[in-house]
Amino acid sequence: MHTLPLNENALYNKVAWRLLPVLFLCYVASYLDRVNVGFAKLQMLNDLKFSETVYGLGAGIFFIGYFIFEIPSNLALHKIGARLWIARIMITWALLSAAMVWVTTPLSFYCVRFLLGAAEAGFFPGVILYLTYWFPAHRRGKITALFMTGVPISGVIGGPLSGWIGSNMPGIYGLAGWQWMFILEALPSLLLGILVIIVLKDGINSAPWLNQAEKDFLHAQIKQEEQAKTTHSAQHLLGNPKVWLMAVIYFCFVMGLYGVSFWLPSIIHNLGVDNAADVGWLSAIPYGAASIAMILLGHSADKRQERRWHLAIPAVLGGLGLILSALWAHHTLWAMLALSLATAGIISILPLFWSLPTAILGGVAAAAGIALINSLGNLAGFLSPYLVGWLKDTTASTDSGLFVLAGFLLLGAGLVLSTPKQNT
Repeated sequence: MHTLPLNENALYNKVAWRLLPVLFLCYVASYLDRVNVGFAKLQMLNDLKFSETVYGLGAGIFFIGYFIFEIPSNLALHKIGARLWIARIMITWALLSAAMVWVTTPLSFYCVRFLLGAAEAGFFPGVILYLTYWFPAHRRGKITALFMTGVPISGVIGGPLSGWIGSNMPGIYGLAGWQWMFILEALPSLLLGILVIIVLKDGINSAPWLNQAEKDFLHAQIKQEEQAKTTHSAQHLLGNPKVWLMAVIYFCFVMGLYGVSFWLPSIIHNLGVDNAADVGWLSAIPYGAASIAMILLGHSADKRQERRWHLAIPAVLGGLGLILSALWAHHTLWAMLALSLATAGIISILPLFWSLPTAILGGVAAAAGIALINSLGNLAGFLSPYLVGWLKDTTASTDSGLFVLAGFLLLGAGLVLSTPKQNT
């Protein structure tokens, strides 16, 4: 191992500054294109005469396409390289997100959402895998948290932006506000897809901004970690109980995530907020709280080298926030505080979760295992919005849906605490 002119922390900060800004912007664009349908819903359902159940199914069917194509996509990234594959993912999902403009029937809604999921499959687990090429596990909690602040930041930016578009763009060139929303919010993904080709490098060896001593040191760190990992082939993953436990835990957490992501605008609207722009601004508040909580929690977990309680406690708080938001639905201020607690708890646990499977899987097993856990867990992204929509049509309220989502979060917290301490 070579002696570096820079210290270890300085080197990893250098790598982070080279990779994270563009990956962060990509994730902001990704999440915006995935969930802006929640804001479009406020106008689209009336224009197209869709029921809440149709919306919930369309929002969720994204994850069926995601599920089918995610593992092949991540294996392709491992083989072809992150730069070209992530760019391909982003450009195709931008085009399909814009294609929502031509949706007129439930079937066309379902088809475009399915294809959007298929196009985006592999982006998130691909980035998680990509980070393992550069950072050892004990540094990935904070790094992944910084990357995944793209989720709440997307809400902070996307809420007011979507609200503004919905309020100010209807009728321009004969298009509805929700149609303009899909067009304008697809453009960043298209431009960032091109930027990825220019900026990203496939791995340590292809980074011209590292000298040879720095490359050798980073390689040594990754090699040392790989020796302690499970390196079974992808075929053995289905028989690995750890992988299945991780998938179930992630499923529970994702139930909460997409319950909030796809329904937050509607929940705020149901508090008596009618103006689309006001809904957009208010939706930024819970996401702002989540941005702060995510960074603080990731820093705390890395500092204390602990994951179980850092996952379980925010999951419980997230469930409590959902329950309180339903109970306080007639008090806007208290309901917004509860939604902020729920959103902060739910979103802040997601980056920490990924430090668990990436610490036990290596080689091809990491590429396939991350994708398998993410794809199985993200089936909750199909069930969650559909279930909430069906319960709302059945009971004329989102309360029962919020209680169910809270139950999944509490179950996930319990499963995390059931895992052996030494593995987390």
